[in-house]
Amino acid sequence: MRDLRTTRIRVYLMLSLTIVLASCSGAAPGLHALENSRNVDMIVKMDHGDFWKTVKMGAEVAAKEYNVNLTFKAPQAENDIDEQIRLVDESIQNNADAIILSASDYMKLAQVTDRAAYYKIPVISMDSEVASARVKSFVGTNNYEAGQKAAERLIKLTGTESRIGVMNFVKGAKNGDEREQGFLDYAARYPGVEVVDIEYCESDEQKAREFTRKMMAEHPDLNGIVALNEVASIGTAEEIQKLGYGEKVKIITFDSPSKVMELLQEGIVQGTVIQNPFNNGYLAVQIAVQAIEGIEVPERVDTYSKLIDLDNMLGPENQKQLFPFVK
Repeated sequence: MRDLRTTRIRVYLMLSLTIVLASCSGAAPGLHALENSRNVDMIVKMDHGDFWKTVKMGAEVAAKEYNVNLTFKAPQAENDIDEQIRLVDESIQNNADAIILSASDYMKLAQVTDRAAYYKIPVISMDSEVASARVKSFVGTNNYEAGQKAAERLIKLTGTESRIGVMNFVKGAKNGDEREQGFLDYAARYPGVEVVDIEYCESDEQKAREFTRKMMAEHPDLNGIVALNEVASIGTAEEIQKLGYGEKVKIITFDSPSKVMELLQEGIVQGTVIQNPFNNGYLAVQIAVQAIEGIEVPERVDTYSKLIDLDNMLGPENQKQLFPFVK
């Protein structure tokens, strides 16, 4: 039965990817392919994971459409902030025409971002912001709002007298900080809801599992956990299942890798906040081209988030976003 359910999920996800590819292929009004190809470097947090594969896919579609030479770069681990700084410096030295950056640390990437702007290289911030006033535009989710959506659903599941844990990823990453703050601010509306533990797994599945075991050992009466990115979600949910707390401890995750979607079908995960990584990649390249051409760009582009559960996952509109099954 599990294989049948999983196959059906994969079919729906692949169909949805086709829909999104078709819907994103139109050029922005007044924007055309560059007459002379330009070099755009996309520097993200790590070089693996369904989320980043889907971002890359969207970016590659836009690069082909707008005659861009796209270089996709990332550290092996999301907490390797020094390597991400080095990669930005490398792009500056190579005279990239634009840089798209998903900053692993809000403050620590600020100086090198300012340096890129000093050399007249436009920087587009994507997915996770950076503390630089020189960034041309931000493309991504409203992460504070996404955190609130996760809290709203988890508290609905656990009740207004409950004990909850948070599995975040890299401390100092702006998107993680905003999701956490949105979650905590929403939970603070309910005096009977206690957030008993916040852990940072550094986007490492094994660490997420270890911290989940620690959390359950220290708080055996835990009612729910929220996991704030793809890697944290997989490690946390799989460990809860392994420990035998499935369905007893309610779990709200982020993103929609195939493992999370399978756990949603099995009832281990009760809901997941999905983003739009394909559009993040596509629109970031599109806006980079606008910046290269000297066209005014929007300060922020919200690619939106949505909470998906078993009741709404097969809805036509939701299927347009449930597409990150990539290998």
